[in-house]
Amino acid sequence: MRSYKDIHNILLDRIKDGEWQPGALVPAEVDLAREFGCTRVTVNRAMQALADSGLLERRRRAGTRVVQRMTRNAVFQIPIVRHEIEQRGGNYKYLLISREEVTPPQKVKAEMGLSGDDPVMHVLSLHFADGRPYQLEDRWIDITTVPQARKEPFETISPNEWLLREIPYTNAEHVFRAAPSDTEEEEHLSLAENEPVFIIERTTWLADQAVTHVRLVHPANSFRLVTRDQHGGAI
Repeated sequence: MRSYKDIHNILLDRIKDGEWQPGALVPAEVDLAREFGCTRVTVNRAMQALADSGLLERRRRAGTRVVQRMTRNAVFQIPIVRHEIEQRGGNYKYLLISREEVTPPQKVKAEMGLSGDDPVMHVLSLHFADGRPYQLEDRWIDITTVPQARKEPFETISPNEWLLREIPYTNAEHVFRAAPSDTEEEEHLSLAENEPVFIIERTTWLADQAVTHVRLVHPANSFRLVTRDQHGGAI
């Protein structure tokens, strides 16, 4: 008989592989118990573990669904860059610069919690607003966690938009900082030497597995970051 950990891993794979899409209603416990030849208690334990990780949302009488993106307590929502530009009335354009599977540098391995020299998908792309460079997206995608990335050329859709549409995540870590631009950033963003840039570095995970690490670089004089607190109370 399968253990709850076996069932947990099977259900996790169904979420990772897109068999169960974000927002989708998952089968009832009784149906899964029948499929796996185990008790409902075992299935319940596996599903509750996924719910505790932020992957499933369970509601009495409404069933269990795959979460849309993050846990309900998220305080920073990851935007789709195209929407961000278009909602401001801007004209959006996307350009793929490079896409390859390579061994990441040690810093990226450390951020993603990777070991060894297994290849990772590296995608470098550029977002434009009204014909001017808006964001350089330097992204690493763990193809062990997200194998379907191998089939996506990223020629017409950015990794940012594809991942947010297709791949759920449970945790994210953000680092915000300003810095002088380097040579590659100056070339792609049409900047002067050492012109300041605003950088967002973000790593996301699905349960305990890294999904992606990205370095988003913006010209400092044309970027702003706005967050809104949804909770009341004293300042």
